[in-house]
Amino acid sequence: MDAIRKQASKLREQVARQQQAVLKQFGAGGYGGSDNVVTDEIEFQLHQKLEKLYISTRAGKHYQRDIVRGVEGYIVTGSKQVEIGTKLSEDSRKYGGENTCTSGSTLCRAALSFARAHAQMEKERGNLLKALGTQVAEPLRAMVVGAPLEDARHLAQRYDRMRQEAEAQAIEVSKRQAKVREMPGNAESVMKLEAAEAKLQDLKTNMAILGKEAAAALAAVEAQQQRLTLQRIIAMVEAERAYHQIVLQILDQLEGEVISERQRIEAPPTPSMDNNMPPPPSYEEVNGVYASQTHNGSTDSMGYFLGEVMFPYSAVSEVELNLSVGDYVVVRKVTNNGWAEGECKGKAGWFPFGYIERRERVLASKVAEVF
Repeated sequence: MDAIRKQASKLREQVARQQQAVLKQFGAGGYGGSDNVVTDEIEFQLHQKLEKLYISTRAGKHYQRDIVRGVEGYIVTGSKQVEIGTKLSEDSRKYGGENTCTSGSTLCRAALSFARAHAQMEKERGNLLKALGTQVAEPLRAMVVGAPLEDARHLAQRYDRMRQEAEAQAIEVSKRQAKVREMPGNAESVMKLEAAEAKLQDLKTNMAILGKEAAAALAAVEAQQQRLTLQRIIAMVEAERAYHQIVLQILDQLEGEVISERQRIEAPPTPSMDNNMPPPPSYEEVNGVYASQTHNGSTDSMGYFLGEVMFPYSAVSEVELNLSVGDYVVVRKVTNNGWAEGECKGKAGWFPFGYIERRERVLASKVAEVF
């Protein structure tokens, strides 16, 4: 249909040019003077403007329709992704909540973090799909099928039909003019010519009015199409950008949580402390009772030796030492209840004996650090 319409438009333009040539040829004879030529040229320019506006608004309508179809397809696909992602989140939450692993709860905690993060992401995806539907698809769809566009196109089509009628009437006038020239004194021919010219003039007047109305309506629709479509594209970009920013924040937090769980698995085991482990003995006990208990076997006296700290330890009382991995301790006493007394970095105190390993050979510089 578009090809036929373009071909018909070209034929009408050719007829209009031929009509102008005929009017120019007979302009000096008293029929169809220079005013008609100017009027036809103005009408021809108006016709070209309407053709361009019609093509522009049609292309704009098709692009809006393409955006609507693309967004609707994205919503359908995205809704399926939300469904799948929500199911994955529920499965992960279920596994993490049951905590069936016998060797630790690291994976369960990671699964719960994964479930929480994906639940948030799917919620944000749902919000994005809703925004695309209400802020992009619906406004564009309303304009595609809206009355302003259809009314403007109907005006252009009415103008086109009136233009065809005016072209046919112009040919009729040319024929009447030829008959008058052949029979100059024929009153009937003159009357018919005058009637044909009057009808042509009425058609031109109405066509000019209708053409201006159609051009104004199409120009308004074109401007609205350009403005509204750009606004909806900006809204779509902003909605997608906000969605991806939020998802990125969620993923950054999730990454930190799961990496922390991985580090717990890969970290060397820390020696366990018995909750019922007695506190370290006081110095009074050590200086008084300690010597007598040594003969009873309750204390293992191993002599002085040097130990390297393998696990950090934070003191919980004033008589205990703070130990860092790599420190060296001069061990003076070891008790049967798991405590040892020694000196580290010039300070004496108690510490869990299981946190160090005995060293037979140590560099002199390391020994100096102890004192």
